[in-house]
Amino acid sequence: MFLIVLLSALSWAANAQDSPLKLTHARANITVNGVTTTQDLQLPYHWDRYNKGQQGEAVFELRFDLPDLPDDPWSLYLPRLGNAYEIWLNGTLLQRQGDLRHYNGADYARVPRYVVISPGLLQNSNLIRVHVRADIGRRGGLSPLVVGPQEEVYDAYIWNYHWRGTGSLVVGAFSLVIGLMALSLWATQTDLTRPGRPRRDPLYLFAGLAELLFTVGVSDTLIENPPLLWPWWGVLQVVVVGAWSCSMTLFCVEVAGWHHRPSARWLRRWLGVLMGGSVVLALWALGGGQPLALTSFYALMAATTLGFSIVFLWSATQKALLPHRVVAAALLINFLVGLRDFYLFRINPTYAENTLMRYSSVLFGVALGYIVIARFRTASAQARDLLATMAYRVSEKEAELAESYRKLEILARDQERTAERARILRDMHDGVGSHISSAIRQLQSGRACNAEVLLTLRDSLDQLKLSIDAINLPPGDVTALLANLRYRLEPRFAASDIELQWGVEMLEPVARLDAQAMRQLQFMVFEALSNVLQHAQASRLRIEAVRTPRGTQLRLIDNGHGFDVTTPFRKGLQSMRERAQAIGAILSLHSEPGRTSVEILIL
Repeated sequence: MFLIVLLSALSWAANAQDSPLKLTHARANITVNGVTTTQDLQLPYHWDRYNKGQQGEAVFELRFDLPDLPDDPWSLYLPRLGNAYEIWLNGTLLQRQGDLRHYNGADYARVPRYVVISPGLLQNSNLIRVHVRADIGRRGGLSPLVVGPQEEVYDAYIWNYHWRGTGSLVVGAFSLVIGLMALSLWATQTDLTRPGRPRRDPLYLFAGLAELLFTVGVSDTLIENPPLLWPWWGVLQVVVVGAWSCSMTLFCVEVAGWHHRPSARWLRRWLGVLMGGSVVLALWALGGGQPLALTSFYALMAATTLGFSIVFLWSATQKALLPHRVVAAALLINFLVGLRDFYLFRINPTYAENTLMRYSSVLFGVALGYIVIARFRTASAQARDLLATMAYRVSEKEAELAESYRKLEILARDQERTAERARILRDMHDGVGSHISSAIRQLQSGRACNAEVLLTLRDSLDQLKLSIDAINLPPGDVTALLANLRYRLEPRFAASDIELQWGVEMLEPVARLDAQAMRQLQFMVFEALSNVLQHAQASRLRIEAVRTPRGTQLRLIDNGHGFDVTTPFRKGLQSMRERAQAIGAILSLHSEPGRTSVEILIL
C-alpha cells in the first residue's frame, strides 16, 4: 500500500513538472511621453485602459523556475501582445515583429503568438523579457504567458488561433460569397409589374452591402500591414462597422415591408446622421486620444439598434411572415452578442477576449439564404401554377381549335361539293346545254339537215362524257388527259374521215396543275378538237405533247383550210384564251391554208 502511494506521488510530481506554466506576475517599465515608471503588476495589461489616449512602450519581465531542466523542446504561447514586440529568454532573442521605434506602423496584436524554445535555452532560473510598442486605440499590451512542453502549449495556441484567425477567414469568405450573391440578385432581379422604370429589390442591395462591409471588418483581424496609415485605417474600420449596422437595419426594414412608412424615412435620415458623425468621432478618438468619443458613437449606434430591434422583434411576435421571424431571431441573437462585446470592449475593457459578433453575424447570411430559398420556392410554385393554368388554357384552346377545324373541314367539304356541283352544272350548261339548245334551234329553223343536227347532238354527248371524266382526272397527269380525249373522240374523227396521228410522250405529272386546272386544260383541248371536227374540213390531225426546257408543250396540228387569227375571237376561242390565263399557260394560234396549229405551253 505504501509503495502504491509513493508511486502515485512520484507520478503526480512528474506531471506537475511537465504541465504548462501560466505567468501572470510581471515587473514592468512603462514609458509614456518620455517618462518611465516601474511597477509590479498582474497580467493582462491593457494599454488603452491604463494609458487612455496615449502611445508609448513597455518592457515586461517575467521569471519562472525549473527544478529539473527538460530534455524535449518547450514553447511559449502569448494570446495577445503588441502592437510591435520583441521576446527575449535569458538574454536570447526569440522573436521580433514590427518596429519598436516608429508608432502607428504595422499591427501584430491581431492573432496569438507561438514561439518554440530549445531545451538548451532553459535554466533553473529563467527570465522572459517582452518589449512592446503600443499605439493609441489599437489594443496594445500583454496578456498572461503560457510556457511549457511543446505539445500541450501548442494545443492551447492552435485552438485560439483557429478561433481568432482561421475563424475570421472562414467567416469573411462566407460573407463575401453571400454579399456577391445578394448583389447579383439585386442587379438581375427586377420587378416589371409596376408602371414606370423597372424596380430592383433593395432588400438584396442592403443585404449585399452589409455582407461585403462585414467581410472588410472581419478581414482586419488578418491584416497586420494595413493599406492605410493609422489612425485612418482605424477610422475606416469604425465607419465599416457603422455602415454594416445601418445596412442590416435597412435590410430588416425591407424584410418587414416597412419601407413605405414615414417612420422608415426618418430612420434612414437618422442613420445617415450617425454615419456622417462616425468619421468625426472615430478620428477624434483614435487620432486625438479621446476613446470616450468612440464609446459615444457605439452607444448611439447600440441605442438605435436596440430601439429598432424592440419594434422589429415585437412585430415578429404578431402576424408576421416566417422570413420576418427568422431575421428577428438572428437579430435577437446578434443584439445579445453585441451587448456582450460592447460591455467587454468598451465598458469594462478586457484584453485577451475575442469578439463573438463576427460569428453570430453569420446568422444574417443564413437568414438571407433562407429568404432567397423561400422566394425561389414561392416563385417556383407560382411558375408551376402558371404553367398548369397555361397548359389548361392551351388544352382548352386546342380543343376549341380542333372543333373549329372540324367544322371548317365539314364546311370545306360542303363548299367543295357545292363547287363541284356548280362546276358540273356550269359545264353542262355551257357545254351540253349549249349544244342541245343549238340542236333545238336547228330543228326549229327547218333549214338544218339531219347530219348537222346529229353532229350537234354528238358534240353534246361528248361534252357530257368529258364532264363526267373530269371528276376523276389525276392532278397534273397531262398524258392521261390527252389519252382520255383520244378515247372519247377518236370514233368521231374516224367517222369524219380525219386521220388522227398520236405524238404524245410519257410526261411527268405537272405538280402545279390541280384538279381545277386539269379541267380547264381539258376543255381547252376539247374546244380545239371540236373546231377541227366542225369547221376545219381537215383530213389529218396530229396531237403532240412534249417536255421542253420552258415547260410542257401541247400542240394540235390539222391540214384544214385555216382561218384568220387577226380577226376578233369567236366565243370558243375567247373561252380558250381565258382558260389559259386562269391556269398560267400560254396559248398560241398559227393558221394558214393547209396548216393550223394550236399550241398550249404549260410553264
